Amino acid sequence: MVNPAGSLEPRWSARHVAALLLGNAALALGAWSVRLADSGPVSAGFWRLALALPFLVLLARMRGEAMTGLPRRTLLVLGIAGLLFAFDLASWHLGIGHTRLGNATLFGNAGSIVLMAWGLIALRRAPRIAEWSAFAAALAGTAILMGRSLEIGTDTLIGDALCLLAGLFYAGYILILQDARARLGGWSLLALTTAASALPVLGMALALGEPVWPHDWRPLIALAFGSQLLGQGLLVYSLRHFRPLVIGLALLTQPAIAALAGWLTFGETLSAVDVVGMALIAGALVLARAGEK
Repeated sequence: MVNPAGSLEPRWSARHVAALLLGNAALALGAWSVRLADSGPVSAGFWRLALALPFLVLLARMRGEAMTGLPRRTLLVLGIAGLLFAFDLASWHLGIGHTRLGNATLFGNAGSIVLMAWGLIALRRAPRIAEWSAFAAALAGTAILMGRSLEIGTDTLIGDALCLLAGLFYAGYILILQDARARLGGWSLLALTTAASALPVLGMALALGEPVWPHDWRPLIALAFGSQLLGQGLLVYSLRHFRPLVIGLALLTQPAIAALAGWLTFGETLSAVDVVGMALIAGALVLARAGEK
């Protein structure tokens, strides 16, 4: 799952391309780290936030970005956004344990389709051909993948549904931060929403009766530094330099890497039908990104 960029600057260099691809790769391996963690899956979400938070605050301070003295309305928005991100993480991490990594990554990014639909509602216009195509591809791909999951078992289908729900929560998180994003720097925004999300995620983990303290810290450290710091940080740095279509194409590396990790580590194989379903959803995500303004 990615944070959208701020203003668009079409000029880019090789280091921006490398940052874009490495950021997506780091985020793609987040699901793999969650699967390996010996804490509960929602507890892993708490450690992802808690371990990364001091470094995010430090980076925001080094950039001179404001984190105090914010208006009350901005603080309220950040609190609501933190709750939405907490629900996103909890739902996605629970789903990862019940479905294939490729499915989890695709459905976790489904918020892009929701954001496209919301944009059309805000503009008060009917979808164009490319947008209808995105909706149709997303629905068809989702039906194929969920149908295949049901063939494996209802538990896998529930995992898909949880990851899809996470994508909806993430879309809400992005939408509510639109104004705050214009006022705050990328690192301070990430640090503040991370801080607002950590305790709700911990509360959900405790309510579910999950073990919180791990025996093996390595997957959690990889999750915190790979997803919350390296992945998000590289995208904060790189996204503003690219057009939405390029960002959408780069996003396709996430399900590919996650599916490869699932196959190599957990023996998760994909049939030709699975590939078709994933390709349809991936195409829908590219179309959704390409239509961003």
